[in-house]
Amino acid sequence: MTDLSELLEARNRHISKSLSIGHGKPLHIVKGEMQYLYSSDGTRYLDLVNNVCHVGHCHPKVVSAGQQQMSVLSTNTRYVYDGLTDYISRLSNTLPDGLDVGFMVNSGSEANELAIRLARAHTGNHDMLVADGGYHGNTSMLVQLSPYKFLGPGGKGVAEPWVHVVPVPDEYRRKGVDYNQEMKDVISNAGNVAGFLIEPMLSCAGQIPLPDGYLKVAQTFTKEAGGLLIVDEVQVGFGRFGTHMWAFETQDVVPDIVVLGKSIGNGHPMAAVFTTSEIASSLGDMEWFSSTGGNPVSCAIGNAVLDVIEDEELQEHARKYGEYFLNGLLRLKETYPAIGDVRGRGLFIGFEFVCDRGTLEPDAEEASRVVRGMRDRGVLLSTDGPHHNVIKIKPPMVLTRQDIDMTLDLLNDVLSAYGD
Repeated sequence: MTDLSELLEARNRHISKSLSIGHGKPLHIVKGEMQYLYSSDGTRYLDLVNNVCHVGHCHPKVVSAGQQQMSVLSTNTRYVYDGLTDYISRLSNTLPDGLDVGFMVNSGSEANELAIRLARAHTGNHDMLVADGGYHGNTSMLVQLSPYKFLGPGGKGVAEPWVHVVPVPDEYRRKGVDYNQEMKDVISNAGNVAGFLIEPMLSCAGQIPLPDGYLKVAQTFTKEAGGLLIVDEVQVGFGRFGTHMWAFETQDVVPDIVVLGKSIGNGHPMAAVFTTSEIASSLGDMEWFSSTGGNPVSCAIGNAVLDVIEDEELQEHARKYGEYFLNGLLRLKETYPAIGDVRGRGLFIGFEFVCDRGTLEPDAEEASRVVRGMRDRGVLLSTDGPHHNVIKIKPPMVLTRQDIDMTLDLLNDVLSAYGD
């Protein structure tokens, strides 16, 4: 096994510094198994931030499906094969009626790019709406559509003229604000709107749940401006909310376009866009093609992930244990004033650190100390939000009650060690 110092030397030589190392110090990870990661020194870490490996690191059923299909056929979608139509049909059946046409791609960035292309082709408009703090991908256009990036370190600092930023409907930091009126004001001052790209819970903005009915109002206002509602489910979907398969369903709305990614391949590079047949046909005579999107191996893996979600009842698991986790964090909040807010749905949770509950001054330093302390105790967490003072929890969906109890006990140890 290569020594960590040699790996870091090679990384520094060949990998861009823009790709940071997580968890505050280099962890030489050599194995993943369900909700755990193992380092080269034998340390086992409970992974509470990896919503990519949705049904668990290296889930044996998913691994087996990929291996088996790879030994038989791996080609592109210009051919007809059972896996593609079977998988797209199954995904479509999890969505509301009307969202019947799917496009298979390889990443959430690719999927969001395609969703915007569809919206512009269908409406004939160009401008886009996004929520402040949002992140939607790493391409040039999606960085321009991600306030988390263009207003963050290294960013331009202002939105492009065709990007219109709607303030965050944050019921903790901006309680009492008329969020719908704010949204309406932004849209009324926008140009010709092609769409509103938004997550059903704002992830990088700090795990912020949307107020009830917010997406329904967003769709109405966007439609009046000539655009479509595009819901980005890459981080929050696929049963993670527990009560519903897709997070937008909690908002009593049917989007015009839905973007799926990350979790649908359990670590294998997969993503998808679903929309109506009318919107899908807007691409016209220009052919759409992805060399590896929806290839037989990807479809086999995707079907296996769906099987595991159903067979192991992981959506209900997320509801039950997400509620249990949330309640445990709320009890810690009662003890430690540094925790200003606890929020989330299912296994998508955030808890925010503040210097003072009255002023709500963000305490990024305390949040970072807690992350480091938990890492040293074998639990991986990370921070998010514009002030990096929100600790996010979005683990593999196979997390157990024992894992949660251990985490809560260790959090209590770390918080008490640092004082309140």
